[in-house]
Amino acid sequence: MACFTCRWRSLFIYLCTSCISLFLLFVYGIMVFCFVLNKLERSTVVASSPVRFVAPGTFSNGSFNPLPETFWSLRRHEDAIWNRLQLSMDRHFNPILRPRNIKTGSRNRSSYESLRTQAFSDVTDLAKMRKSFDRLPRIREFVSHMHRRDYPALIQPVGGCGAGTTDEREAPLLLLAIKSTEMNFKNRQAIRQTWGQVGRVAGQWSNRKGGGRGGGHVRRVFLLGNGDAGVRLSEALQMESERHGDVLQWDFRDTFFNLTMKDVLFWSWLSRSCKRTLFVFKGDDDVFVNTPRMVAFLLDQLKKPQAHKTIGDFMTGDVITAGLANRVRRSKYFIPYGFYQGVYPMYAGGGGVVYSGLLARRLLHVSERVHLFPIDDVYVGMCMVRINARPVHHPAFLTFDFPHGEEEKRCSYHTILLVHKRSPAQIVKLWARLKMSQAQCRDTPLRRAGEKENKPEP
Repeated sequence: MACFTCRWRSLFIYLCTSCISLFLLFVYGIMVFCFVLNKLERSTVVASSPVRFVAPGTFSNGSFNPLPETFWSLRRHEDAIWNRLQLSMDRHFNPILRPRNIKTGSRNRSSYESLRTQAFSDVTDLAKMRKSFDRLPRIREFVSHMHRRDYPALIQPVGGCGAGTTDEREAPLLLLAIKSTEMNFKNRQAIRQTWGQVGRVAGQWSNRKGGGRGGGHVRRVFLLGNGDAGVRLSEALQMESERHGDVLQWDFRDTFFNLTMKDVLFWSWLSRSCKRTLFVFKGDDDVFVNTPRMVAFLLDQLKKPQAHKTIGDFMTGDVITAGLANRVRRSKYFIPYGFYQGVYPMYAGGGGVVYSGLLARRLLHVSERVHLFPIDDVYVGMCMVRINARPVHHPAFLTFDFPHGEEEKRCSYHTILLVHKRSPAQIVKLWARLKMSQAQCRDTPLRRAGEKENKPEP
C-alpha cells in the first residue's frame, strides 16, 4: 500500500511540474508577442505621425539647420513652457506641414512678432504652467514679458556707432560691445583708460608665428538697460554719454535674465548704425582683454584662405558643449524643469566672445524665430544652431581664469586674449604690466589647444 501511494505521489508531482512549466512557457510567449507588437506599433506611429517636426535636409535653401532632438521632441518636454512655445513657432515654419512658409525673406518684423504672440495662444494650458512659477519670482517675471522686444533707446552714442567713429578712413576692424549697468561707472572708466581705447590700434604678433604688421580701427560702446536707480543717477549717465559718446541704453529693467534682450537689441542697432563693422567683441565689464593681440588675431582671420566665404559663420571664445540647465535654486543660472527641459546647444561663454559683423546680422534675422531665453549666451547658441553655424573654441579665452599658478608667470597675460574676472583697479594695473613687458614678451605665443584649462566641474 505504501509503495502504491509513493508511485501516485511521484506521478502527481511529475504532472504538476509539467503543467507549471507549460504555463510559464505560455506566459513567456505572450510577453514576447506583446513586446514585438508594441515595438511594431511604435514604428508605425513614428512613420505615420511626425513626432519631430523637421526632417534633415528639408531646407533646400541651406539657410537653416534642423535642431537637436531636445528642441523638437513633443513627448519628452511637453510640460516645459519654453519648449512648448518654441515648438509652436517651429511648426509654423516646418516645410512639411507648411511648405509655403519656408520662404521667409519677405517677412517683416511685425509678422514675426505676431507669430511669437500666437505661440502663447497655442499653448492652451499656459496659465496653469505659469502658476507653477509663483514661488520663483525671477522666472515668473521673465515669462510675463518674454514676448516683448519693442523697448525704445533712452541714450544712444553721440557718434552713431560708438566712440571712435570720427576720423575713419577704412571699415572698423573691431567694435567693443561691453555689457554694463548704471552703477558700474568705475568699470567703464577703467576700460576706457586701458584695453577699451578707441582709434587705430596696432596689432601685436608673436615672432614665433612668423611676425606681422598692421593694425585696425577700434570702436567702443557700452550696453545698458534701465537700472531704475532714480533721476540723479540717470542724469549722471547722460553726462557720461555726452562726454564719451559710448553709451547705448534701452528702457527695460537691467537684470541678469534680461541680458538676452541686450543681445537682440544690440544686433538690431548694429545692423542699422554699424553696417561696415568687420568684427564684434561682446563681453562683460569685468574682463581684461589683450587688445593688441586681439587685433592681430582678427587680422590673421581675414588672411586665411576662403575667408570671404567663412567669415559669415565666424564666432570664437570659450566654447561649452553639452551643457545642462542649472537646477540649483540658489544659483543665478537656475532654470526650473517647468520652464526648459533638454540639453543646451553648443555655445560660447558670455564673459567674452568675438564674432563677425556678418554673423551678427544673421543672428538678428534668425532670433526673430527663437523665443527669448533667460541665459544670454545659451540663447546665442540656440540661434547659432538655427543657421547651421558653430562657435570655435579658443584656449586664449579664459572665462574661468588662469589655471593654478600660471598667472604668476612673467608673460602670462601675453598668452591670452581675454581673462575673467578682474576689478577696475586690477584692470588698470594689468594694462600697465602688459605695456611694460611688451618688448620682453613679444615672442610669447597665444595659448594653444591642449594646454591645461581651468574650467569648473559641471
